[in-house]
Amino acid sequence: MNNPRRKSLVINQIHPEDEDRLDVEYWMSKNPSERLAEAYRLRRNYYLWLNGSYPDKIERVVTQRNL
Repeated sequence: MNNPRRKSLVINQIHPEDEDRLDVEYWMSKNPSERLAEAYRLRRNYYLWLNGSYPDKIERVVTQRNL
């Protein structure tokens, strides 16, 4: 039976020398709150994977570098 909702796999081939530039362009297209939210999400997922729980307290340090 033919499924009309079948998904297809899409692959984009990127040259290694372009990968860093594309990553930077992607993240610079996001606003600071979106970038920070993703950093929090990744940190939470890492702690859950590593320890099975997220710590009650984490010191909040923000360092901004000039580009």
